[in-house]
Amino acid sequence: MSRRFTWCALLLLLGLASRGWLLADDARESKEKLRVLIIDGQNNHDWRAMTPFMKKLFEKSGRFTVDVSTNVRKGDKLPEGWMSVPFPPDLEKYDVLVSNYNGASWPDKLNKQLEERLETGKIGLVIIHAANNSFGGWKEYNRMIGMGWRDKNYGDRLLLDESGKAVRIPKGQGDSTGHRDTRPFQVVVRDGDHPVTKGMPREWLHARDELYDNLRGPIENVHVLATAYSKGTKVHEPMIFTVSFGKGRVFHTPMGHSMGGDITALRCVGFITTMLRGTEWAATGKVTLPVPENFPGPDKASSVPTK
Repeated sequence: MSRRFTWCALLLLLGLASRGWLLADDARESKEKLRVLIIDGQNNHDWRAMTPFMKKLFEKSGRFTVDVSTNVRKGDKLPEGWMSVPFPPDLEKYDVLVSNYNGASWPDKLNKQLEERLETGKIGLVIIHAANNSFGGWKEYNRMIGMGWRDKNYGDRLLLDESGKAVRIPKGQGDSTGHRDTRPFQVVVRDGDHPVTKGMPREWLHARDELYDNLRGPIENVHVLATAYSKGTKVHEPMIFTVSFGKGRVFHTPMGHSMGGDITALRCVGFITTMLRGTEWAATGKVTLPVPENFPGPDKASSVPTK
């Protein structure tokens, strides 16, 4: 075999590996991996199906290590080896917390630690789907997530009109949060220069999901990166956004529905890329993970296998 042929073959393999990072059999090597903690254990969605799949995606990207801390209800049993860190966890050991949780209140000590570490920029926070339903009575959490699943009298609402202009609706007006439109839907990128969305097509088709609408909250320091048009509300609803909490960074997406073991929404390459890049940004303020070549287009979704 000629030296020239060997180098060409090597370059081809490297190129294929870089383009197919979401589906690679082996995680890419990284000298300094970011430490992710997933908290689960209670949710009105199928956290038992979501957490293992999310954990696999994080680890397969080669950018993260992942621990899981689970706050189960009394009498609930976990599969052997499920939880790698006892609950409540020590957040000092992590760069970013990913919440896959919607249930009973956390201990005050954990809440306070998250508030302090996030406000000083020592940890990032990622909110996935129904995690924005939780902790309605925790004032600082509602500031962290910007807006979530709340009653119309809880807080303001944010939407984008036909021209793409942000419109704020005062609390008490309109409807409470819901999902009046569940289907595959187009995500429209509103800020293509942000590290999370940079390189994504302006419009891409997300797999079937609950399209949350009328998110409510204090809406402080919220920056909308992408929206989706709801056939139920007839306006564009925030689908990808960030929140500044002191020096801390919060990444929030209401996408990612799962019920009865169905993780169709999570298997979407658009969602996966959004989650991974959003988590890296929440932890570091930068994004190194690429937008893969199999990213969905405006009219065609793209998904990865369950296993």
